[in-house]
Amino acid sequence: MRTNLYVSLSAQVALQKRLDTVANNIANVNTGGFRADGITFETALSKAAEAPTAYVTTGATYVSRLKGSVTQTGDPLDVAIQGDGWMAIQTPDGVAYTRDGRMKMTAAGDLQTLNGYPVLDAGGAAMQLQSDGGTPSIAGDGMITQNGRQIGAIGLFSIPENAKFSRFDNSAVVPDRPATPILDFSVNSIEQGFSEGSNVNPVLELTKLIEIQRTFDSIATTNQTSEANLNDAIKTLGATPSS
Repeated sequence: MRTNLYVSLSAQVALQKRLDTVANNIANVNTGGFRADGITFETALSKAAEAPTAYVTTGATYVSRLKGSVTQTGDPLDVAIQGDGWMAIQTPDGVAYTRDGRMKMTAAGDLQTLNGYPVLDAGGAAMQLQSDGGTPSIAGDGMITQNGRQIGAIGLFSIPENAKFSRFDNSAVVPDRPATPILDFSVNSIEQGFSEGSNVNPVLELTKLIEIQRTFDSIATTNQTSEANLNDAIKTLGATPSS
């Protein structure tokens, strides 16, 4: 059984998945709070052939937790998270978590993300500000003050390191393990007037793109050479001896 072509095909399928991931990362390089996707590659050992053969699997996708760059905006409804914490938001599909701290206040005083999802406090309740209470002041522990009166605190949550993420929208994630409220703000805190951008490194992603293209072309060339050698062998071995 000729396994080289099947191994090459498995590598090309894996490269296609990696290419799709890189393309999505590059498309979101300017998306606030976006977390880049990565892929872990493994091999699958098959014993169907005469000798054990290692195939490339498509790999598992994971969401990078690296921090994005922080920019000062001066907007009182923008916050950046210092440390590894996450803000909680209410979505139609349940609670999701984000590092995109760009917010807005509705005419009724509801504190929401730019996409209109309610921002939650540590107890999971939607934040409600005073629509006529003036510019809010947000402290490092998330406490919001208007006109000298404490309104409530933006919840800051810790997500276990071994949690796996699924995406909601572009910047939010849904972990498969429960998040817990952060009560110690010496390491994790909120900074008003700043926002965190994407953690995508465009130079690194472009380098990956070039590497993927070259590897794909190399595999394709190897397959063509293998096919040509096989055809030549068939012609030679199958030729009718001259009398």
